Amino acid sequence: MRGHAWVVPDDRPAVRLTAGDVIVIRGPEPYRVADDPATPAQIVIHPGQVCTTPSGESLDLSMKLGLRAWGNSRDGAAELVAGVYQLRTEVSRRLLTALPALAVVRAGDWDSPLVDLLAREVGRDDPGQEIVLDRLLDLLVVAVVRTWFARAEAAAPAWWRANDDPVVGPALRLVHHTPQHPWTVAELAAACGASRAAFARRFTDLVGEPPIAYLTGWRLALAADLLREPDASVGSVARRVGYGSPFALSTAFRRHYGVSPREHRAR
Repeated sequence: MRGHAWVVPDDRPAVRLTAGDVIVIRGPEPYRVADDPATPAQIVIHPGQVCTTPSGESLDLSMKLGLRAWGNSRDGAAELVAGVYQLRTEVSRRLLTALPALAVVRAGDWDSPLVDLLAREVGRDDPGQEIVLDRLLDLLVVAVVRTWFARAEAAAPAWWRANDDPVVGPALRLVHHTPQHPWTVAELAAACGASRAAFARRFTDLVGEPPIAYLTGWRLALAADLLREPDASVGSVARRVGYGSPFALSTAFRRHYGVSPREHRAR
């Protein structure tokens, strides 16, 4: 961002942002952005970027400043670049629930070109620009999360910390990258150069659950997200996440989430 602004959540203290700061806010609870914590809301941004006054009068066109730009002045004292993920996926939930509801990375705490690059790209209208912006936002979020969890006082998830372990880290990457493989504890142990018993014990100690339990949770989280794809069938998703049949996936899915894959899609 340029200039300074206050972010004021409804249920926690206000946070002052200055140039170069990045803030990650976990929704869907509302919050205010203002020049001062005491300034009342003058504009309401609804889902789908529908903008109104607090009384409901539309502001979508009257405050449009150009391509992906919106506000009350082109020369305002503060300028923010904002990005939103509309859906919370099951895979991302494993990570985002470990973050506080509001996480701030100060400009002086890291060195990344992504904020400036995203700010420049927002104003461009080249072919494929939406894809470029989506991927840049993904990269920025990953970089912010890495920086946040690298702090000594950060409460990173156990599986995140375990990625640095010379035995468990490679096993986690195998599980994450090839969930469709019929992994066994013995095979994972062999791939990581450890005995089955030593590997299982070390994995459980560092990750907080046994290898197959973690594998199952990862497969089902992937399945829950893949089922949102309009052309995905239960059978095709089952094959992609390592289940031998739609029935096997449906049984495990219902046991874990309390609904069938088809009911999950309908929601």
